[in-house]
Amino acid sequence: MYRDELAEDAGMLFVFQQPAIQSFWMANTYIPLDIAYIDASYRITDILQMEPLDTGSYPSTKPALFALEVIEGWFEEKGIAAGAQADIVFGVQGRR
Repeated sequence: MYRDELAEDAGMLFVFQQPAIQSFWMANTYIPLDIAYIDASYRITDILQMEPLDTGSYPSTKPALFALEVIEGWFEEKGIAAGAQADIVFGVQGRR
């Protein structure tokens, strides 16, 4: 919330305690965002476009364990659609 910009290569990953129907809104967010809901097997279940300042609900259609918000159009630009397998890596990665 309260964002008026987001770098093209940045996003916000939300991790929930357990899979459930999740829902977001855009109150006090000034830029359009896309959200991907991701299930416990790391499969993208939904990708939704969210409008700035919209206080309506953007719910997942299936239980999600993660939600990833990025700038509007990012998923489409990368050719990522619902059904794609996500690769989420937690922790600090070593240099190669």
